[in-house]
Amino acid sequence: MAGKKPEIILTNDGSHSLRHPELNETYHSQHGAIRESMHVFIKAGLMYYIENHSPNEITIGEVGFGTGLNAWLSLAFSRQYGIKILYETFEPYPVPPELAKQLNYADSITDREIFMKLHQSPWEKPVFITENFILYKTKSPIENAEVISKWDVLFFDAFSPGKQPGLWTPDIIKKMYLALRPGGIFVTYSAKGAVRRSMAEAGFRVEKLPGPPGKRQMLRGIKTE
Repeated sequence: MAGKKPEIILTNDGSHSLRHPELNETYHSQHGAIRESMHVFIKAGLMYYIENHSPNEITIGEVGFGTGLNAWLSLAFSRQYGIKILYETFEPYPVPPELAKQLNYADSITDREIFMKLHQSPWEKPVFITENFILYKTKSPIENAEVISKWDVLFFDAFSPGKQPGLWTPDIIKKMYLALRPGGIFVTYSAKGAVRRSMAEAGFRVEKLPGPPGKRQMLRGIKTE
């Protein structure tokens, strides 16, 4: 997906997203980028896990770093609640830092500097973004990664099955199941029947949840073993 750079768009909640010119798809819902990420990944994933397990620290895996919004919201959560987060994200096609700098997710100068650390930090090594938030970014495609029983929560935020079908196959979904620890949570904005069936076949207890604005449903999988 190298080539033309994504372009910034303004979504309905006032937050930025990007449109990928070659895939002709936005990185977030046009009904609201922050609203969608909060609903799908933070509330249905991170907060749900914490409410059910009450950990002092948590490991998060993410497929699709993109604009860094999910990581930014997770970092804000760790600052607010004092929970240590190790955040590992897979992104073969990073957003250029000069483009990320134009995104409007952070308000204050200090927060903008912290947000940019997410994009400017080195790849393939753990980096302390804050005292309680450790980021590990890798350009390795998730298909090539070795991830066995290491995450508590998985944010599956690849482009849609229609645009990136190779990332939504039963084999990849099974790999994501194996990447989670027992009790781990898989969340995605997609509610397609094929995705739900792959999740169930992989071993997840699958829940259909109300989706964010503009989307009727989303999926959450729980690794019960």
